[in-house]
Amino acid sequence: MRPVFIEARDLPDAWFQCIYRIFENEGIHEYVIDKGSFEGNKRREFDLVMVHIKYPGTEPLIPDIPTELGIPSPTSMEYVEEYLQYLMTDKKAENELYTYGERLTNPKVCIKGLEYSFDINPVQEVIGIYRKQKFGTNQAIMEIGMPSDITLDDPPCLRLIDTRLMEDKLHFVLYFRSWDLWAGFPSNLAAIQLLKEYMCQEIGCGDGTITAVSKGLHLYEYSFGLALKRLRRE
Repeated sequence: MRPVFIEARDLPDAWFQCIYRIFENEGIHEYVIDKGSFEGNKRREFDLVMVHIKYPGTEPLIPDIPTELGIPSPTSMEYVEEYLQYLMTDKKAENELYTYGERLTNPKVCIKGLEYSFDINPVQEVIGIYRKQKFGTNQAIMEIGMPSDITLDDPPCLRLIDTRLMEDKLHFVLYFRSWDLWAGFPSNLAAIQLLKEYMCQEIGCGDGTITAVSKGLHLYEYSFGLALKRLRRE
C-alpha cells in the first residue's frame, strides 16, 4: 500500500484534488468488486489516503460543476441537509438497518444476539467535555462502528469522528472504511462540517480543520466518465 496525502483549501478543492489524483498511478489500484456495492463492476481506489482540509467551513460547501460540461452535480445542499438529519437524529426508514444519527445520539449494541440500548449521546458528551475546559484529552471521540457490523450486508462506511480542541478551534479527524468519491465524499463532508459548526456553537469555540482518512476512497466504474469530464479529459 502506498499512502497518498492531499492538502486542500476547502471542501470543493478537496473533492477536485481527489478526483484528479485518483486517475494517477501512484497509490491507486483498480479491481473488480467481489463483495459490496456494485458487485462485479470495477472500482478505482486509493490504497490509503489522508485528506487535510484547512478551511472546511468556506462556502460553498459542495462542488460547483460548470454548466458547459453538461454533467449533473454530484450533490446538492438539499441532499446535504437531508443527510444532516441522518447524522443528527435516530429516525430511520423501514428498510434501513441503522443510521449514523441513531448511533451518535443513542447507540445500540448487539451482544450475543441481544440488543442493548444505552442512554448516551456521544455528540453531547463531547460538547460537555470541552465545555468543562478539559481540552487536553484524547477521549473525546464519537464512534459509529460496532463489532456486530461485520455481519451486516452493508456495514457503516463512516466508522468514527475523532475530535481535538486546539487553539480554541474544534478539529475533526474522520475514518471511512469505504467511501464513494463522486457523490458520497462531497455530501458526507458538507454534512459533517455542519455538525462540527453546531458543536462549535454549543462549545463556544472556533471552527477548525477536517482530516479524513480512508483505505477505501474510490470511484465506481459508472462514474469514471463523469469524473473525466469534470477534469476536461473527455
